[in-house]
Amino acid sequence: MNIDTSAAGERTVDAQLHKSVQDLLDNISKVVLGKRDVSRLCLVALLAGEHVLLEDVPGVGKTLMGKALAKSVSADFCRVQFTPDLLPSDIVGSSIFNSKENQFEFIPGPIFNNFVLADEINRAPPRTQSALLEAMSDGQVSVDGCSHPLAEPFMVIATQNPYEFEGTYVLPESQMDRFLIRVSMGYPDREDEQDILNSHRFGQPVQQMESVCTPREILEIQSVVRKVDVEQSISEYMLDIVHATRESPRLSVGVSTRGILLWYRAIQAQAVVDGRGYAVPDDAKQLAIPVLSHRVQLHGGMRGSTRDELESTLREIVSQIPLPA
Repeated sequence: MNIDTSAAGERTVDAQLHKSVQDLLDNISKVVLGKRDVSRLCLVALLAGEHVLLEDVPGVGKTLMGKALAKSVSADFCRVQFTPDLLPSDIVGSSIFNSKENQFEFIPGPIFNNFVLADEINRAPPRTQSALLEAMSDGQVSVDGCSHPLAEPFMVIATQNPYEFEGTYVLPESQMDRFLIRVSMGYPDREDEQDILNSHRFGQPVQQMESVCTPREILEIQSVVRKVDVEQSISEYMLDIVHATRESPRLSVGVSTRGILLWYRAIQAQAVVDGRGYAVPDDAKQLAIPVLSHRVQLHGGMRGSTRDELESTLREIVSQIPLPA
């Protein structure tokens, strides 16, 4: 798997790699009906080696999307139901005294799987949510002064209910900044919902899903993603938008340096999904809202400002920055 250069000088990903990526997307879309755009964003996050936050009201398929993405890869998967009484040790693991060996033994928690579905993450208090910070940014966890590397590939697929719902906590800014993409599932349209009724008649289709990719293939694709060309003009366009968020009178918090780095990686991943070995300006524009909107805060707004307000403000900023030719 690699990037090939044609006789005309155009860089494309090889046919085998592109087929693997499309098989993944098709496999997810067979189960999560009518949400191919959301499936595509989740796939971009996976190929970028990052994490995704699915946000919407209960019952619209957030957990189903997480399961479908994880089951499409023949890797270790674990679902953690976040509740108010969940402890950090319930996620990362803990050291237990082994009387036979006369020493403490580390018992790994569910975070040591390739895919971790953090279901309803904002129902757990911030102290528990913070247990994911090191894992999501460094690919390791530290317990009792010892660092333990996580499996590769590693991805957190988190779901959360809207902030105004009862029994929810606002995710800390540092936690939000570690998600590559925040995306809303939305309600399906009438035809898709009829298809959902038909497909679920005999049970949940996700239970019959077959894997179409291996962890090794995912790692190979992720390595190809890092070779995708991003022209200087596109980088300058991204910097213009990021600095505009920091200077906007409507925003008290602009996009962080981590934010633009993750945006850059997402652009590379989207190019690979499209079979290209190079990024185009539209990649940056299309991904600006799902990658950046959860990294900014409105002036005078409360923490956890509604996504509509944040996206509207960011969309206005993006519209004022001309795309590179």
